[in-house]
Amino acid sequence: MAVQPEGTPCWADAMFADVEGAKSFYGDVLGWTFGESLAEFGNYTQAYADGKAAAALSPPMPGEEESPSAWCLYLASADTAATVAKVRENGGEVLVEPMRVGEFGTMALARDPGGAVFGIWQAGTHEGFETEMGAPGGYCWGEVFTRDPKSVDAFYPAVFPYAVRKFDDESMDFSMFDVEGQTVLGRMAMGDDFPAEVPSYLNVYFAVPDCDAAVAKATERGGVLRFGPMDSPFGRFAAIGDPQGALFAVVDVTTTEGEMPATSPAA
Repeated sequence: MAVQPEGTPCWADAMFADVEGAKSFYGDVLGWTFGESLAEFGNYTQAYADGKAAAALSPPMPGEEESPSAWCLYLASADTAATVAKVRENGGEVLVEPMRVGEFGTMALARDPGGAVFGIWQAGTHEGFETEMGAPGGYCWGEVFTRDPKSVDAFYPAVFPYAVRKFDDESMDFSMFDVEGQTVLGRMAMGDDFPAEVPSYLNVYFAVPDCDAAVAKATERGGVLRFGPMDSPFGRFAAIGDPQGALFAVVDVTTTEGEMPATSPAA
């Protein structure tokens, strides 16, 4: 896979206190297999869907043992230092300064003005996802869930070369970020139906061949169904909390219902 255009989601990983438990859970739910842990890189363990790199799991970094488990979505950058500078200039916060990861690439972590955390990845030998969009077990979609949509809609296009579109139906406050004519990321406003204790976050969707079967397997293995399953023009999807509290979503893109919503460029 070639290096993705700037701002395109290119990788996902998560830290778990119980990595073996996480491997067992995601292996069952998403059909992942796992490579060897890289001790020199904090026992980072790559996950594969049908033999193709799909994501990674790792134990917490020293000092982060009490941090809650969460999925992190990385957005492609041609120059991590330049992207980090734009994050600061536009009201974001840099959590981890640009850090070279061997020959694999350079990473950073940031928080948008609404509070959602995301990663930045400048590829070296590790170019990111090897899975095809919509292939079972692979990354499929990402959405920023935020309580501050106005700030977020201004922030991301200032940091990445995004064109912004919004749903014409004003009953749903939803934006889409496009790169080179391709929609790569969504933004959903969090309303009163979200508990106050749930912070803004970037939701990662993984493709599955059967949404309901994936939900059944996840709940059987100790996961919690947070939303859905629900049919949509984009596929049948559900939001799940894994046994260690990390939120993610599953989507069957082959099962769709309804017409695609009309959109217009944001004003």
